[in-house]
Amino acid sequence: MINFQYLRTTTAKSAIALLVKDKNAKFLAGGTNLIDLMKRGVTAPEKLIDINHIPLKQIEQVGNKIHIGALASNSAVADHDLIKEKLPLLSLALKAGASAQLRNVATVGGNMMQRTRCGYFYDIEMPCNKRQPGTGCGAMDGFNRMHAIFGTSEKCIAVHPSDMCVALVALDAEVILVNAKEERKMSFKDFHRLAGDTPQLDNNLRVDEMIIRLEIPVNNLAKNYHYLKVRDRASYAFALVSVAAAFEISNNRITDIRLAMGGVAHKPWRLTASENFLKGKEATSTNFEQAAQLAMKDARGYGGNDFKLILAPNTIIEALNLAKSKA
Repeated sequence: MINFQYLRTTTAKSAIALLVKDKNAKFLAGGTNLIDLMKRGVTAPEKLIDINHIPLKQIEQVGNKIHIGALASNSAVADHDLIKEKLPLLSLALKAGASAQLRNVATVGGNMMQRTRCGYFYDIEMPCNKRQPGTGCGAMDGFNRMHAIFGTSEKCIAVHPSDMCVALVALDAEVILVNAKEERKMSFKDFHRLAGDTPQLDNNLRVDEMIIRLEIPVNNLAKNYHYLKVRDRASYAFALVSVAAAFEISNNRITDIRLAMGGVAHKPWRLTASENFLKGKEATSTNFEQAAQLAMKDARGYGGNDFKLILAPNTIIEALNLAKSKA
């Protein structure tokens, strides 16, 4: 790890000013991912800008939306009565995401900004287009058991590691960003990027911006919901496949439904076609099976992760059945 300068700020405006001044600077919040990357030599910022003293930890309802500050800890969000009552899918996903110790430190904004956990990305001796564009993708013909089956490119088949973000894309969250002059709002589904030809870019955050909060619409999806995470061990581990499922039933038919997957793409993967198929239909195993098969259109395995082509639809079906069982 190289020597670096440590700076502390108490306002978003001053934090952005410091960031813009030095292209090699990074924001430091919980640091649960950034410090790992620094230790392994994957990133080497010359300045760390501590933003923990900026007042961005609110969790509150404003009108028909839940506002969550970017610096609210994962634990604070997961355990907050408002979240457990109005957005239980988010609480469940957060509690599946990491150990309690990590959740106590990790922040909402940091969770959104975390980098892939691909072994080739973390090993600076191996080729990785995400870490060093143009060097190749070691996972393509290498060990790719954890890797993507949707939205891949010849440049990168890494997956986004967050559980929280899978729930947020399912819940139609919006991200509020700010620079030195103005705020802008972005749909959460547009925040993260597919790898395409620029796998080094994980998201659409501009270089002069920071995340200040999330806004999540209040919905009627707090009864039939489930977050199912399939992993190699029950303790802290990244998802092989995960599914966020929530729906509303009226007169034995699904009137609203949200489905998203994790562990399968370079970004949280919304299953829009499956949602559209299930709307207006009965919540039956047969319909769930058809929706799961529809979700697998264009999925592709790379050898080591071919098992996901079977695991993914089975996980969708199981998540939907578990959500239904809460009725």
